[in-house]
Amino acid sequence: MSSGKVLVEPPDDSAFPERRSLDEALSRRINADPEGVEKGLAQLVLTIVELLRQLMERQALHRVELGTLSEQEIERMGETFMALAQRMDELKEQFGLEDRDLNLDLGPLGTLL
Repeated sequence: MSSGKVLVEPPDDSAFPERRSLDEALSRRINADPEGVEKGLAQLVLTIVELLRQLMERQALHRVELGTLSEQEIERMGETFMALAQRMDELKEQFGLEDRDLNLDLGPLGTLL
């Protein structure tokens, strides 16, 4: 019963320019280059670490304001945060990242960091 006729012709890409731009955007986003993947993973991990560091620092400041920490605990936390900041700087430099690279745009919610 097949007459060899095509019932529905595939759409011509020129009629849908947005499809072409979507294809181009996807090809730019999907990067299987090992170095790019490594940098992207490092960016994601460092973003999460930076978010957690900021949350911990805010909690620590809150505890200092409440007076629930001893001088020794405050000193130890300060040293820990300084060491973490130094290590973060080293890792950002190693992977060619800057502070702005660790900030994610969450649309209407604003930026992550």
